[in-house]
Amino acid sequence: MKEKRLIGLIIICFFGITLLVGRLAQIQLISTGSFSKHGVNLLEASVNQRVQEMVIDNGRGNFLDRLGEPLVYKKIPVLILFPFLKDLDWPVEKIANIIDVSEQQLNDAVQQSKMPFAFGQPRPLVLSAEEMTAINQLKIPGVFAVERKYPLTNTHADQLIGITGENPRILAERYGKDEYSQRTLIGLSGLEKSFDELLIGEGKSRLVFHVDGIGSPLFGIDVKLSEPANPFYPINVKTTVDKTLQEIAEELVDKHRIKDGGLVLLDIKSNDILAMVSRPHLNRNDPFGGSGIDNKMLKQQIPGSIFKTVTAAAAIDYELLSESRRFNCSETINGEPDMNYQHGVLNFTESFARSCNRTFADLAKELQAIDKEILEKYAHKLSLTEKVGWTGTVFHTEGFQQLADEEAGRVFVDDVTRMDQNYVALSAIGQHEVRVTPLAVANMMATIARGGDKRMVRAVDTVLYQNGTKVTSFKPKQLEGGRISPYTAQKLQNLLRQVVIHEEGTGRWFQDLPYSIAGKSGTAETGIHEEGRQKHNKWFAGYFPFENPKYALVVVNLGVPIDEGGVNPLFAEMVTAIYKNEIED
Repeated sequence: MKEKRLIGLIIICFFGITLLVGRLAQIQLISTGSFSKHGVNLLEASVNQRVQEMVIDNGRGNFLDRLGEPLVYKKIPVLILFPFLKDLDWPVEKIANIIDVSEQQLNDAVQQSKMPFAFGQPRPLVLSAEEMTAINQLKIPGVFAVERKYPLTNTHADQLIGITGENPRILAERYGKDEYSQRTLIGLSGLEKSFDELLIGEGKSRLVFHVDGIGSPLFGIDVKLSEPANPFYPINVKTTVDKTLQEIAEELVDKHRIKDGGLVLLDIKSNDILAMVSRPHLNRNDPFGGSGIDNKMLKQQIPGSIFKTVTAAAAIDYELLSESRRFNCSETINGEPDMNYQHGVLNFTESFARSCNRTFADLAKELQAIDKEILEKYAHKLSLTEKVGWTGTVFHTEGFQQLADEEAGRVFVDDVTRMDQNYVALSAIGQHEVRVTPLAVANMMATIARGGDKRMVRAVDTVLYQNGTKVTSFKPKQLEGGRISPYTAQKLQNLLRQVVIHEEGTGRWFQDLPYSIAGKSGTAETGIHEEGRQKHNKWFAGYFPFENPKYALVVVNLGVPIDEGGVNPLFAEMVTAIYKNEIED
């Protein structure tokens, strides 16, 4: 009996030891890179227990504006001090003399530290090039003058640039399970997401020293600079954004209390995004907690009368606009008396300038009888129903999209609405199922201003290595498919100008601006009611100067009551600010 118990005990001990050895093997040999369901990197965790470090560069690439100014991170020359200095007799007076602070300030900062830190409170002290050289020539252990990368406190074009974060699941889906540390930052939206494969860090740059269990230095007081092996990284993405104009645009959008909507500004010659503002503001502490993560300038919106430009283009080409033709603009699209607008009988040019719904409803019904898809065809010719952001082959990636979050527009959703004359009439004035993005509307204005030349919109011009050498560039490209003729474009140009110069035009607000304006207003019913009042999308889209077009500008205020939230003051102030900026340059 005792022998059986002994044998049983031995077997239990054997299995117990086997389990412990197996677990040890898993920890030490098998699952060192990704341990447990949480995917803990045991090697990395082990190293972290034995070292103290100061990260001077997180390894992720940066975004620059068109002139090379940083948009996300900025390198600042700072003084790095390590906590083990408190146990050393170091020449504090020499450092104090170089940076013109008291010895007491330096000693107090070191005594209070538990980890390496950049000297200066609440902001790091910024060193000059001469001060950096003088500090590093002293070669004091634990004292370094380095350029450390800091996130900018006031970032701009937040939704266009996008956000980064740690997400092991998405990281593994994109790059494989073991390619990068699970703490690697990846792009989650905007350009950060589109260009993630180029921006993702090859590793952090760190000042590192080893410590024992109580934090005292091991191996003397030797501090190592740990950098990625590839000196060409991190790379820089040079955008088309003009930082000065972007700052002005954001200030004005907020000044005019645009809480849902924004602004798009294009350079007509290059078709580049100079500024893009989206509201609500992005909450970086909880980016996915509201709608601030969405770039409203890339999302479908109801355009209202902006879409009449499409109907006008089709009517011009199909010769429905004789000089003698008149339209009863005191009636609704259904032929009933209009209780809101009594414009009287108008010709087509006057109808466009005053945005008469009846005119465009009648024309659309005639056009639909000719070709049931005619509105869609002309919306495509004016780039409203396709994605307009730059798309192409980058290295071996086909169909790369600079603006991966961009939505395409639409006119109809099915044949039922396409064939129904009532729905056709509503669609002709930008209602019912018509949806377009503000970016596409801006591109439409630029296309018309260029005489029908339809191009892709660029947000990024070049990708650069750290030393400034070019990795790749994004050459201007044409948008495929049909386009309007130069003759039609010229007719539309004159119509858009009449909106401003006609004494009853919906854009007469802009007659006295420093640039001559051509454009179109829009007020779209959303069908959404709040406190018994319907919400509207209010637009103005145009280009300027009319005689020599340089800029296309779209402003939009989404979901506001009919008697609130007008966008004309914002458009006017932005035009004036652009003029002043150009004069100063």
